[in-house]
Amino acid sequence: MSAGGGKKAIIAALLANTGIAVTKFVAWAISGSASMLAEAVHSVADTGNQGLLLLGSQQAKRKPDKEHPFGYGRERYVYAFVVAIILFSIGGVFSIYEAIDKFREPHEITNAWLPIAVLVIAIGLEGFSLRTAVHETNKVRGEDSWFGFIRHAKSPELPVVLLEDTAALAGLVFAFLGVGLTVITGNSVWDAAGTLAIGLLLVLVAVILGIETKSLLVGEGAKPKDLAAIVEAINADPQVEALIHIKTLYLGPDELMVAAKVGFSPRTKLADVANSINSLEKRIRSDVPAARVIYIEPDVYHKPGKGNPPTESIVIKASD
Repeated sequence: MSAGGGKKAIIAALLANTGIAVTKFVAWAISGSASMLAEAVHSVADTGNQGLLLLGSQQAKRKPDKEHPFGYGRERYVYAFVVAIILFSIGGVFSIYEAIDKFREPHEITNAWLPIAVLVIAIGLEGFSLRTAVHETNKVRGEDSWFGFIRHAKSPELPVVLLEDTAALAGLVFAFLGVGLTVITGNSVWDAAGTLAIGLLLVLVAVILGIETKSLLVGEGAKPKDLAAIVEAINADPQVEALIHIKTLYLGPDELMVAAKVGFSPRTKLADVANSINSLEKRIRSDVPAARVIYIEPDVYHKPGKGNPPTESIVIKASD
């Protein structure tokens, strides 16, 4: 994911949600709609979340130091995980609590035209924000499906904004239906039902975000396509007799670490091994630009055979 694309989508969502939150609170104060209050809190949570994503992006740019020799790239994962927690607690749980309260003690909606007008405007603004996120995502998702992109993306910002905007748009529709049905039927239960639907939706989105960002925090390896390119780059070197072992790990959304044990012939001179390793690093970085940290350990490769039992650690051979 391009940093510029993610930042553009975040800023669009931040501006939209700030304006929407203010108007929703005004509409709630005048009308007393529970759905409107739930939506107002939802917009406040979303605004704070976009601010956290921007802060995480800035924190991740700090240079490596003695305490963090691999840098601060994972700050973006930490802040994305915090976003999931906020969305769950402030957005989802609050809305569910408010819905239960309104089910117990229904309140009549006054000046119903105001929340309906605000919701229509908010739907337009959220649609613009979602359109921006979709446009920026289409630049980087390639052949992945939308679900596949959210599942496999190493940069958390665009998936977070996509899910937030989708949930926000769906929540506005729920709120619109709740307020509209309350006005038509005169029964405030519909308003409470819309609030409950918003809360359950936010909890679902928060759980999905939490699962995905937790996986990134724990540590994910290279995508199969990138791993295959790295393996091919190593095996293409004429001096390499076997790729004995390889592991990859994302240190941040744009920084992949590659650690590999490479087998050379016992007759290969040390200078030739060093030259081969330098060539391997250059080729890997050319084929997979995200592979910025590369450690290659040379080893002597003995073909399995008489007197040389198969080595379990050997997973890929140049001759395969």
